[in-house]
Amino acid sequence: MKKTIGITTTVPIEVLIAAGYTPVDLNNIFVSSPRRQRFLEVAERDGFPQNCCAWIKGIYGVCREHGIPQVLGVTTGDCSNTLMLMEVLRLRGVEAIPFAYPPEPKTTDMERALSDLASRLGTTVAAAEEVRRELQECRRLAHVMDESTWRHHRVSGGENHRWLVSTSDFNGDPSAYRQDMAPLLEEVEKREPYPEDTIPLGYIGVPPIYAQELYPYLEGLGARVVYNEVQRQFAMPYPGANLAEQYTNYTYPYSVFYRLQEITAEVERRRLQGIIHYVQAFCHRGIADIIMRHDLHVPILTLEGNHDFLLTHHVRTRLEAFVDMLRRQGRSSGVDGGRGKRSTKVA
Repeated sequence: MKKTIGITTTVPIEVLIAAGYTPVDLNNIFVSSPRRQRFLEVAERDGFPQNCCAWIKGIYGVCREHGIPQVLGVTTGDCSNTLMLMEVLRLRGVEAIPFAYPPEPKTTDMERALSDLASRLGTTVAAAEEVRRELQECRRLAHVMDESTWRHHRVSGGENHRWLVSTSDFNGDPSAYRQDMAPLLEEVEKREPYPEDTIPLGYIGVPPIYAQELYPYLEGLGARVVYNEVQRQFAMPYPGANLAEQYTNYTYPYSVFYRLQEITAEVERRRLQGIIHYVQAFCHRGIADIIMRHDLHVPILTLEGNHDFLLTHHVRTRLEAFVDMLRRQGRSSGVDGGRGKRSTKVA
């Protein structure tokens, strides 16, 4: 019988599955649950401060409420707060297992990290490679869906987000993920494309805490997210020849400049007219906005979220103003709707 292990972000789940575990992304449980506010309350009741990231508190609350026995936490390459989260989880009787991405994306360093993790969990990298091959079809289908989002304009930004973000753990059941994705793609082929004048947007940064409202609200304004940066990375768009290469090519754990190379290429390829950069309150990654604005020559709207699971009036107003600005900018430069040449002006 497989054992459940919680994960705090995308990790080499192939190793976990090879070791007989069912990986469960605690973030996805937290943000999709109707009891998400309860998870925050549990964390604050146990002493987490109000000015601590809502994702960290949510993960803790999920572990406590669901009785998660083991958690694999990323100690390098994700969130600095995870280190202390793991200490508190140990205090509560949870086995907190560390995993560190190498400081630089080097295949040899990743090979050692994977070997150490496999040894810790009682399996081998060779067994994990077998799992990798089994998951390839799931990842391929995710990329077909992503391509249909921006190339064929038949998938909504919200659908793109949900299916890509789920590749962190394949909802705990890769077979079910694959079986559910196949008929969706068949149905997508029959859809009418979005209107030509829909403004194509990119979304960069960690997945939003108010994802359920953000994407449909943008589409109601005549814009659509056709590029979800980190969610797409979860699906491993550059799998390489083996696990070490796959997780070396995964940009999120490394320097922001590796992410920028990928983002810049997708801005051009998908002809994005604007970018929404989401930052989580009290998160060190928010400082990366300085670099994003310096290096990305496309209008950027930076949004900060905390524990507000619904779009506030303030955020709605900013989104409306941003989309309106892009629309006026496109008209003044002669862009043909949302699929023409992008502007290079930074907002």
